[in-house]
Amino acid sequence: MANPNDDRFDGMFMNLAQQVRGIDPLLDTFFGFLRRKTDFFTGADDQQAMKKVMEALMKQKKFVDDDKKKAEEKKAKKAKEAAALKAKKEKKEKERLAKEAAKDKDDGVVELGSDGFDLDTVPAAVPAPASTQSPPNPPKTETKEKGDGGEGEGEGEGEGGKDEGEESDGEPPPPGNGGTVEGKYVWTQTLQELSLAVAVPPGTKGRDVNVVIGKSKLKIALKNGPTIVDAPLHKPIIIDDSFWTLEDGCQLQFSLSKSNQMEWWPCVCEGDPKINTQKVQPENSKLADLDGETRQTVEKMMFDQRQKAMGKPTADEQKKIDIMDKFKSQHPEMDFSKAKFT
Repeated sequence: MANPNDDRFDGMFMNLAQQVRGIDPLLDTFFGFLRRKTDFFTGADDQQAMKKVMEALMKQKKFVDDDKKKAEEKKAKKAKEAAALKAKKEKKEKERLAKEAAKDKDDGVVELGSDGFDLDTVPAAVPAPASTQSPPNPPKTETKEKGDGGEGEGEGEGEGGKDEGEESDGEPPPPGNGGTVEGKYVWTQTLQELSLAVAVPPGTKGRDVNVVIGKSKLKIALKNGPTIVDAPLHKPIIIDDSFWTLEDGCQLQFSLSKSNQMEWWPCVCEGDPKINTQKVQPENSKLADLDGETRQTVEKMMFDQRQKAMGKPTADEQKKIDIMDKFKSQHPEMDFSKAKFT
């Protein structure tokens, strides 16, 4: 059986994919090679050729299905473990409450005199029976118990209010579970991988870019140009499963596979701004899988990054410029030559 992780020719195919730009051209190129250089089409009838193609296709599809099944099993296992942990915490909490209730019950025991009557209920006119023990002071004890209970309730409410305030601080989740590193890149992430979009000058070719993807370091630079990124990664990655492509001659796309695929990264490189991983939404995935609003936000961040790299206004800045141009056209009698706009 073929090895699903046989990546010996990934570099060659990646270079080919970058040159032809697209799945359809890549398939055309491959079958064109079979037509020109092999007897794939002439050595057998059409049915046999189609059968061979379908066998290869279904073999790879089975690998994909197996990976999906493993991912679902891992997700179900994690959910089961989380449920078990939650049940364990709830059990401990119930035991704690039961102990506190038992303790409160012990604190409320009524002391009886030698005649079997509650000392608190003995009338003042009836002399108390002789005893070597001094009678307790119930009002004082009762007042103390109430005071203790009040303090406990006050502390509980204060702590509860604090936790609730921390959880509902109003901070929105990071778009795509990532963010923007000003002047460098826009990034998103899933539990398994990181995706980076790096704006480069229009017309950039693959040979104009110097990229080094290491296990714990990332370098992105333009030959005869600036170094965009040169820093240690936040955590190690799997080099063989990480790659980059150049899209439309103006943007580098990186896919970095995490070594530990069960944790969220607060940043891509050390020293970059960090996001709050407590706000991460696990259902978000790649850019194509994001919901419409989140995807629009991430795409706007990527657009602004490209505009800044080219020295052009961002989307918000362009909107202000358009509004001002419209206002100028509606009021030609006004002189804006000395006006300053921010």
